[in-house]
Amino acid sequence: MKININIQEHKSLRELVYDRLHELIVNGDIKPGTRLMEVDLAEKLGVSRTPVREAIRKLEREGLVIIKERKGAYVSEISIRSMIDILEVQSNLEGLAAYLAAYRMDKSQQEELFQIEKEFEKAVDGGDVNQISKVDEEFHRRLVQSSENAHLIHLLEQLNEHVIRFRYLYYQDIRRVEEMIPEHQSILDAIVESRAEKARNAAYSHIDKLKDMVLRGELQ
Repeated sequence: MKININIQEHKSLRELVYDRLHELIVNGDIKPGTRLMEVDLAEKLGVSRTPVREAIRKLEREGLVIIKERKGAYVSEISIRSMIDILEVQSNLEGLAAYLAAYRMDKSQQEELFQIEKEFEKAVDGGDVNQISKVDEEFHRRLVQSSENAHLIHLLEQLNEHVIRFRYLYYQDIRRVEEMIPEHQSILDAIVESRAEKARNAAYSHIDKLKDMVLRGELQ
């Protein structure tokens, strides 16, 4: 199977290879535990082994790849402990983002977020997992950006790379996805009402419910 990269982008070959492998890993197309063979990847990407090797080293520094001595490079596993640790941080940071957004989000931003939520509901009705994932990610991205706190936005962008890796697991559970609709609405309502603490609690609860699913062993 050939893996396409966009050589029209104004990036080095190393960056293009990294971007493509990063995307495949965080989206779950390359599963945790998969061995990354430089020769095979170079052939599929249509490049030499050098940019592949450099990309793998960068992915290792980010924790997405583990290099085992005399065994090679593997996509890092997603442990229950890791998921819990990530969600504990995400719930608190997104709670803060919602709190700040309640003060700082203007009318046009509110309308945009309502429109994204309508798109999310439509995706859920259609049962399109890829679209559900895409729109849900956009909802959270816009919410965080509306905090207008550059450091908070940066922290959550970094964290989101790890969150995306296990999101595909719970998007398969239509019951959980359907529950997310009123949860999003609660966050939005609190923001529109400028009730910052209510917005914080709603955003925290939204992520915390996913953590409860992990603790109950419902994500496998």
